[in-house]
Amino acid sequence: MKALITGVSGFAGSHLAEYLLSRGDVEVFGTFRSQTRLDSHRQLFADVRLEKCDLTDAESVDRLIKEIRPDLIFHLAAQSFVPTSLHSPADTLVNNMVGQLNILEAVRKHEIDCKIQIACSSEEYGLVHPNETPIREDNPLRPLNPYAVSKVAQDFLGYQYYQSYGLKIIRTRAFHHTGPRREECYVTSNFAKQIAQIERGMQPPRVHVGNLQAVRDFTDVRDIVRAYWLSLERGDPGDVYNISSGTSITIEQMLKTLLAHTAIHVEIHVDTRRLRPSDVEIVLGESALFRSKTGWAPEISFQQSMEDLLNYWRRIIGEQQQAGGDQP
Repeated sequence: MKALITGVSGFAGSHLAEYLLSRGDVEVFGTFRSQTRLDSHRQLFADVRLEKCDLTDAESVDRLIKEIRPDLIFHLAAQSFVPTSLHSPADTLVNNMVGQLNILEAVRKHEIDCKIQIACSSEEYGLVHPNETPIREDNPLRPLNPYAVSKVAQDFLGYQYYQSYGLKIIRTRAFHHTGPRREECYVTSNFAKQIAQIERGMQPPRVHVGNLQAVRDFTDVRDIVRAYWLSLERGDPGDVYNISSGTSITIEQMLKTLLAHTAIHVEIHVDTRRLRPSDVEIVLGESALFRSKTGWAPEISFQQSMEDLLNYWRRIIGEQQQAGGDQP
């Protein structure tokens, strides 16, 4: 069985590759754009057939799909950082929408009989009223940033290609996920890195934060990628599924969870540059539909995720100091 992961060098992509390889029955192919992350995880990608591909280039995508003829496609590649989408909305929309369109067109053109998982996002729900939580799949979509808008477009494009052309597409709306290897621009990883740097004496004992009162639903990335697999193994084409822990905490509680794993004492400093012009105040997902369809449930606790994430950054920071460098 051949599986193609777009964005294999990304956070979820790398964990999904690891999971698929651990099964022993899947040949893993992966697209990437930047060599940097691959170089820093050479051992992880040793058994993945890597394909450098700009998904916005229709001809390149067409050749790739025609050559591989995958049985499964996990479409994870995207510009997924909300602040970047606010600064570069056009690039975000083109990258996320056109890239997916090229994949679906290539599959349709070459009549590839495969299942396709489209990694959508809880950001699509956007403005959620208090009486609408926990959020179900039929909740109105009120996106509050260009990234969320691009994900709504990806979501509906997948539905359209299922209805119009019969492509076996399943859409998953994953809620916030975290764990080791999370990019430092995301809040859990940013806090963990700051703590690791403070422990090493690389920054003063002050953690810079944004909105600590936002409420988020976190799931470990290793549980998320297992859900991605199950979505294609047991899900129904045409359907959309929430993937979430079903519990939520404030960003402040998340920070306290990280700090519980260290002996240092820190000052909390609110940095106004970290505040968004419009923020989603509460995110709490209802994933009963997906759980009943697939039998999935999270297995890794949030406390374990935070400990693993902090230990990841301790290792990276330690390696930096030994090498005398500044970048992971």
